[in-house]
This record gives sequence, structure tokens and C-alpha cells, in this order.
Amino acid sequence: MLRVLLVGAGASFSTKDVEDGYLQALRTLAGVDVKFYSLEARLQLAHTWLKQLWRARGKPPDQRPTWPDTVYRASIEAFEMALRYDVDWVVVISGMYFHPDVLGLLRRGRVRTSVLLTESPYEDEAQARVAALVDVVWTTERTSVEPLRLACRHVHYLRHAHDPARHHLSVPDVGIPAHDVVFVGTGFEERIALLDGIDWSGIDLGLYGTWSLLGSRAKLRAFVRGGPITNDSAVELYRRARVGLNLHRTSQSYGRGVAHVAGAESLNPRTYELAACGVFQLSQYRPEVLETFGPSVPTFETAEDLERLVRHALAQHERSADLSLLARELVAPHTYAARAAQLVADLEGFDDRALMAKGA
Repeated sequence: MLRVLLVGAGASFSTKDVEDGYLQALRTLAGVDVKFYSLEARLQLAHTWLKQLWRARGKPPDQRPTWPDTVYRASIEAFEMALRYDVDWVVVISGMYFHPDVLGLLRRGRVRTSVLLTESPYEDEAQARVAALVDVVWTTERTSVEPLRLACRHVHYLRHAHDPARHHLSVPDVGIPAHDVVFVGTGFEERIALLDGIDWSGIDLGLYGTWSLLGSRAKLRAFVRGGPITNDSAVELYRRARVGLNLHRTSQSYGRGVAHVAGAESLNPRTYELAACGVFQLSQYRPEVLETFGPSVPTFETAEDLERLVRHALAQHERSADLSLLARELVAPHTYAARAAQLVADLEGFDDRALMAKGA
């Protein structure tokens, strides 16, 4: 029996879906005993507790709790939990809100640690610092494997996935808006530039997420219908839409004039989710889109390409429906269950590889 402590991502959306997917998949795998460490809940509790403690001490200026203090307090009990349950491995989702000092303590306590890095290639510099503290690393971007191996010897590529229990065909909720075109995600500056270059007249575009970089007079403001939403709400919007947009980011962080990355090849979670929900999608080009979906997911690189594809898809609904069914068939094997099985296989094979490396 493989004993695993799964540490959550610490977020309430986005990587929360990755956390949920792996937690449920690991719980159903034979031969795996999984314990769960809810980092998100502990972050909220740690912030409240540290603030109350500071007030009880008379609010000394030099003891005002900081964000690193909150992260450490929220993370430290994972060390105790790993020892209490005598786990074989600690698996951390994302690691961006898990304090590195706790990874150091786990290593000193001879507990094997691993992390699934979800923000490659955008935050590989910060993620490499996390990778250097663990035994095994997975990244969801295949071009990041070799750079991350400079920090950790055992780095694997683990693709994103979908959850069949959540992402599936279903009768859509009639109370959810039915847009011609929908996009759920963050309004990075490159996405704003792309969408701003399209004539959306006659098309009902629905944008959801964080779009605070839009100027006060930006024409795209008319299409922002809501802020950050849950994955369940996004799924309902997908099912009601005629076209789902899949935009990949290049911004390393959120803001104006930030650094950008180039050369990413792997799919983001949205690609899998749209396909699994049976939604016709148009995606920005990445090599893995073509490799996985072939012609069932048309790709674009410019605003002109996207506008042409959108108008063609809306005019040729039957053709779009056929392609969405094909994409749904092609995405079927790409589940969290399949990814969890790969993750466990990598952990179980770690000793063999380590021994071989020592003998080389």
C-alpha cells in the first residue's frame, strides 16, 4: 500500500480544479492510501489566527504578521501530518502557496517529497526554487522539463486533464447565459490585444474572469459579463455557448508591460475541458493542440484568423457540431485517473531509478 499525503494548491479556483481532480482520482486508485491536507482552508485560518495573536500582544509594529508568516503557519502542520501517518510520499499541488521551509523540514525528517508544478513555463524561475527542495517534480509544460532538471534530477512531464464527472455532455442550465462565443479566464494584455483586434458586431461575446487591465473606454468592457467564477459555473457557460475560445497566455505575470515567454507547446486545462463538454472550440496554436485533436480543434494565430473562424463556425453550426463530437472522443483518455496512475507509477519507480543512477 502506497501512503500519500496530498497537499492542496491553496487556491479557491484555477489550480483548485487540479487539486480536486487528483484527490478524487487518487482516492479511487487501488493500492493507494491518500490523506488530504487542505492548504486553502489553513491559509484563511492562519491569517485570522496570526492577526488575533498580534492584536492580543498589543499590536507591536515589528510583529505585524506578513504573508510569509501566514504561508508558514498554514503549511507547517503538513510536516506533523506526514509523520503521524508515516506516509511514503508528500505530493504538493502547485507549491506556490506552500512554504519552502516546510519542504526543508520534511527532507530533514527523511520524508520523500514531490510537487506538481502547474505554472510552467510562465513561473519556472520561482518554480525551480521549489523543485530544488523535493525529490520528484512533474511539470505540465513539456518544454520546461529540461530547464527544471537543473534544479531537480527527477522531473517528468505530466499533461493537464479533465474530470469526466464534471466535464461531460449534459442538459445545460437554462438560467445560464447562452453566448455565441465565450471565454473564461484572465485578461492578460496579449489576450486583450488579440480580442480588441476583432470586429465583434453581430456576435454575442461573453468574457468572464479578471479583466482589470482594460482601459476605462475599452470597447471590450461591453463584453465582460462577470468576474472570476468556479469551474462548475464555467462548465455551464461552455455548454450553453456555440463557440468556446481557448487562449493561451504568454505573460509571466499579470500586469502591463510584463515579461513574456515564447515557445510553449503544451495544452492548458481549458482545452481538455471544452472538448470533454462537447463544445466546439477555437484555440490558439500550440503543437500539442494539433497532435491531440487534429482538425477537430481549428487553430489560429492572428485576430484576422480568429474572426474568420468565429464567423464561419457560427454560420456552419452542423459542421462545428461534428467537429466537437470528434474532439470529445479524442479527449476521452485524458482523465485525472490516467494522470494519477502515471504519478503513482513515477513514485513507485523512484527507488529503481535512484539505484541505477548511483550505480552509473
